[in-house]
Amino acid sequence: MIEPVLKAILTSPMFLITWAVLVAGSVAVLIRDLWRRNPEIAGLMKAVWIFTVVYSGPIGLAVYYYSGRKQIATDSMWRRGFRSTAHCYSGCGAGEIAGVFIAAGLLSLGNWWVAGITFALAYVAGFAMTVGPLMQEGVPFGEAMWDAFWSESASITVMEIVAIGVDLWLAAGATIGEPLFWSSLVFSLTAGLVAAYPVNVLLVRFGVKEGMHDPREMAHAD
Repeated sequence: MIEPVLKAILTSPMFLITWAVLVAGSVAVLIRDLWRRNPEIAGLMKAVWIFTVVYSGPIGLAVYYYSGRKQIATDSMWRRGFRSTAHCYSGCGAGEIAGVFIAAGLLSLGNWWVAGITFALAYVAGFAMTVGPLMQEGVPFGEAMWDAFWSESASITVMEIVAIGVDLWLAAGATIGEPLFWSSLVFSLTAGLVAAYPVNVLLVRFGVKEGMHDPREMAHAD
C-alpha cells in the first residue's frame, strides 16, 4: 500500500534535508530570473511566485516557468489557471503555516483544533491577497470582500480540504518535533496546489476569475 511507503519516506530526516536543498536552489533560480529577465512583473506577482516556490520547490518553479514569465510563447486558459492557483496558494499557504505554528507549536492543541485554526487562517490570508490589492485600487471594503468571496471561496475550500486532509492522514499522531510532522506539511501543501488547479481552470473558463495578468502584457506595458 502507498501509505506505509510514503510515511517511511517522509519520516526520514533526509527527506527534509533534500527538500530544503531543492527549495533553496529553486528560490535562487526564481529570484535570478525575476530580477534579471522578468523585472516588469508586478511586485505582487513576484511575491506570489516566491511564496509558491518556497512552499513547493521545483514544482512551484515549474509552474512559474510554464505560466508566469514574459518568455511564454502564448497564453492560454491552462496558464491563466496556474497563475490564479499560485495567487490563491501564496496566501493560503501562509495562513496554513501560521495556523500550524500557532495551534500546534505555541498552543499545543489537538489535531482537530489545529485543522480548524489552520483552515480559518488560510481563508483570512487567501482573502487578503485579493481584498488588499482591490482596496489599493479604490474598491470599497465591502465590494472587495464580496469579490474575494465569489472568486476565491471554491479554490480555497478545495485547496485546504485536500491539504489539511492529507496532513491529518499522514501525520495525525506526529508531534511538532518529529520529521514526519514537517514532511507531511510540505507534502500536503503541494497536494493542495494540485487539487486546486482544475478548480481554478474552471473558474477562469466560466469568467469567475480573470486568472491574473498575462506576463507578456506587463513587459509590453513597461
